[in-house]
Amino acid sequence: MAQTEELRDPWLVAVWPGMGNVSLAAGGYLVAKLSATLVHELAAPGVFDVKTVEIKAGVAQAGRTPRNMIFEWKAPPGGRDLLIFVGEAQPEAGGFAFCRVLLEYAKQRGVQRVFTFAAMATQLHPSNDPRVFGAATDADTLVDLRPLEVEILEEGQISGLNGVLLAASAEQGLSGTCLLGELPFFAVGVANPKASQAVLEIFTSLAGIEIDFTELSQQSEAVEEGLLELLEKMKEAAREQGETEGGFALPDLVEVDDEEVANGDGDGSAHEPPIDDDTRRRIEAMFQEADRDRQKAFRLKEELDRLGVFKRYEDRFLDLFRRAE
Repeated sequence: MAQTEELRDPWLVAVWPGMGNVSLAAGGYLVAKLSATLVHELAAPGVFDVKTVEIKAGVAQAGRTPRNMIFEWKAPPGGRDLLIFVGEAQPEAGGFAFCRVLLEYAKQRGVQRVFTFAAMATQLHPSNDPRVFGAATDADTLVDLRPLEVEILEEGQISGLNGVLLAASAEQGLSGTCLLGELPFFAVGVANPKASQAVLEIFTSLAGIEIDFTELSQQSEAVEEGLLELLEKMKEAAREQGETEGGFALPDLVEVDDEEVANGDGDGSAHEPPIDDDTRRRIEAMFQEADRDRQKAFRLKEELDRLGVFKRYEDRFLDLFRRAE
């Protein structure tokens, strides 16, 4: 490991795998473009189990556990230094305790502000520019986001350590911010460099640093082309299904307003029409069908929209695609 030195007003950026690989890709790109130096690896005894063995010449050897790497970047004179944590996997248990260990190290290095990146699944069309949503540990920190046109996540949930680290930061008296890049709900299992670039553009503006986004932009163009092709195939499959099952058509994907964003934890029932028991049972049956066949999820989406109850079932609907990763 490299020798560590005193840092100047450092910020911590922490990333783990998640939807669309938004967080991990953004953190990895930041490390690469800043040529950050690996200075430490966090030990995580008991957090990760060995789940595989490696066979060499017929001899079994224990597989390695995921690495938890901390990189350091020294800014030019007058700038702010960074610590960048990159976790290869999220622990299945003990995540909050692991966050405490990470933050203890960060505080020893002088960190007072923490950032994480995450993804926000919405009805975004692949050709549209993703929005960036933000959440923070306190109202004062949110003020910094508003001039950059970050949309505040008024309510909802952020799953995994990319969200849990905010709670741990607040507990430790640190200011924490999560930046969430928007991506299409039907492609949460596909790496989305456009969303990664969107959160990085906001972060680098806040941090006062400059990096070259050329490679991410090129990757974004290629992925966008692939997602558009995938969407057309899904539409065609939906049309063919509609010809035999009552004229179903896949609804267009569009950018949505604040009331339609995914990940909300409320069921929205106060603003939606009631549904009777027969309708509820029919919706349950459609969810079961969609769980077996993702193509039928679009028929489910159209029915929920027609009934005006999509918000009530939004998290559960998006879970169909998250489980498909």
